[in-house]
Amino acid sequence: MRFKDKEQGFFLRCGVLELVKDLVPRIHFYDQDFVDMYDRTWVWLDEVWHPGEKDGMFSEGYFTHGNSGVINLFDVCLSALFLVYSNQIYSPYSMIDFFYSMQAENGLIAESYDIESKTPVFTEDNPLGISFPLLSYVEFVFYHKIGNKKRLKDIVPVLEKYFQWIQSSCMCPNGLYSVPDSATHMGNLPREGAVYTVDYNSAVAIYALYMSYIGDILNDKELSFRYKRIYFSIKTRINSMMWDSEDKFYYDLDKNEKRIKNKHIGCYWTMLAEIPNDEYASFLIDKLKDEDEFGTENPFPSVPASSKYFTADGNGYACGVTSFFIYMVVKGLMNYGAFVFARECAIRHMYFILDTLHPDAETQGDSWEIYKPSSDGPAAMPDGVENRKRYLPMLGLVSIALMIENIIGLEISLPRKTVNWTMQSLEEMGIEDLSLKKNSITILSNKNTRGWEIRLESEKLYYFTIHILEDDKKKTLPIPSGKCSMLIDKL
Repeated sequence: MRFKDKEQGFFLRCGVLELVKDLVPRIHFYDQDFVDMYDRTWVWLDEVWHPGEKDGMFSEGYFTHGNSGVINLFDVCLSALFLVYSNQIYSPYSMIDFFYSMQAENGLIAESYDIESKTPVFTEDNPLGISFPLLSYVEFVFYHKIGNKKRLKDIVPVLEKYFQWIQSSCMCPNGLYSVPDSATHMGNLPREGAVYTVDYNSAVAIYALYMSYIGDILNDKELSFRYKRIYFSIKTRINSMMWDSEDKFYYDLDKNEKRIKNKHIGCYWTMLAEIPNDEYASFLIDKLKDEDEFGTENPFPSVPASSKYFTADGNGYACGVTSFFIYMVVKGLMNYGAFVFARECAIRHMYFILDTLHPDAETQGDSWEIYKPSSDGPAAMPDGVENRKRYLPMLGLVSIALMIENIIGLEISLPRKTVNWTMQSLEEMGIEDLSLKKNSITILSNKNTRGWEIRLESEKLYYFTIHILEDDKKKTLPIPSGKCSMLIDKL
C-alpha cells in the first residue's frame, strides 16, 4: 500500500482518504453516498496495492485479491478498466504487461500465474489455462484513456500470437469455440451440457472486433481486414446457430449443435460484441426490462426470474448478481443507443451495493462479489464456495468505471482530444483533476443565480460535446486552455 493506517472503522475520518483523494480524480454527484463509495474503492485498493520494485516484474505495482500468491488474468483485465482513471497512481499497465512477459512460444498466456515462481497455474477443470479473451478490448480502452499509440504497435504481435493459440486450442471444425466451463467465469451456473457457449464465443468475437479497431488506429489495413473477416465469421455462426427465433434469445449449444433452452446472462455478451441487429437487440433489451425475466430489483441476475434455477437468495453464480455482468450489459446497451436505461441500471445496482454496505444506521456491512437479485445483501453460496468480500476487480467496474462513464456520463478520448458529456437531465455532477497524459481537466455542472452552468478547466485545447437528453440540446465547442464556463440556457 502507498499509505498506512492500522485502525479500522475510521474511513471517512482518516487522513488516508484525503491523501488518496488528492491523487485520483475527484467526482461530484448529487448523491454523496455515490461519491463516498467511489472514494472508498480507491482507499480499499490502496490498502492492498503493492508498489513493486523498479527492476522487478511489477515495476509500477500490482494487487491481487487475497493472499494466495497467484495473479489472475481475468481479474487483471477487469481491474484495468477502472485503473485507467487513477491518474496513473495505480498503474493500469503493470499487471497486464506481466502477463505479456509470460507468453510462451506457442502463444499461451495462462489464466493464472504463481507470482513468486512466475510459473503458470493449471487446474483440473481448466488444464490448458484458458482465460476469457478480453485483452484487445482492454488495450483499446487504454489507447483512448492514455493515448499511447506506440504501445499498441508494440503489443500487436503479442495479441496476435495469443489469439492464434486460442484458435489452435479451442476452435472446432464448425467454426465455434469450445472451452471448459471455468473459462467462462460463470461459476456454478448450470450449463446443462453446453459445449459451445454463447458467452465465450461472443468474447472471441469481441477480441477479433477490437483487433480490427486497433488495426484501424494503426492504419494497418491488412490487420484490420483480417480480423474483421474473423469477426464476421463468428458473428454469422452465432446468429445462425445460437439465435432462437421463437424465444428471441441466444442459447448455448450442446455437442450436437442443438440449442439448450437455458437462458442466462451470458447471452448479453453478444450485445457488447455488436452481434444482434437492431431487431434482435430490441428483444434482448425487453427481457432486461421484464421483471419476470432479468428485470429484477437488483439488475441483472445470472438467470431470469422465470428460470427453474432462480432463487431469491442468489445461490452464487447460479442466479446471483455480479458487478461484471452489470458492466458488460451496460456497455452492450450503449452499443444500441440505450443510454437512459443503461444509466438507470447502473444506478440501481449501485444502490444495492450501498444498501448492503450500510444495512442500517448501526450496522457496518461490506461489499461482495455476488449479490441477491431481489433484496439487499450478499448472495448465498453453495457449500464450500466463498462469496469474496471486497472483490475489487468487480467493485471498481461499477463504483469507478461506470460511475464516471455512465452515471456521470463522460466519454473521454485522449487521442481524439474529445470529451463527450451525455446527461439525462441537468444535475449537479462532474469530475475534477482528471489527468489525461500531459493534460488535466475539470468539468462540473452546477446551478447558480444565472441558471445552470458548466465550469471547465484544462491545461490544453480539447473539444467538448454536451448532450442533454431531456432538453434535446447538443453542442460541440473547442475548449481552450485555462478556465471557462458556459450557461446551458445560451446553448
